[in-house]
Amino acid sequence: MRHCSVQVRGLLTRDELDRYNALMEVGSFLESNNRYDLAYTVQKEVDILIMPAIERLKDKGRARDRATAEYLEEKRLKQMAELAAALDDEDND
Repeated sequence: MRHCSVQVRGLLTRDELDRYNALMEVGSFLESNNRYDLAYTVQKEVDILIMPAIERLKDKGRARDRATAEYLEEKRLKQMAELAAALDDEDND
């Protein structure tokens, strides 16, 4: 059975996490009994179960990217204003 990443697991709701852990336990049991055909079906259920958490992780990444872009734009505008102020001071001298 393939586990999902720690980041994705951290974004699972309590109910999703309980179901995830139960499915992983069932899948491990099936694999230990060489029932890979059934373990495959359980893995597919795990993959479906974690999809909402993956989307939440993507949303967090997009929000972080937006915040970074806003910060960089503010920094660029501040530098431009400082440069313009320095040029004005130089012209006034």
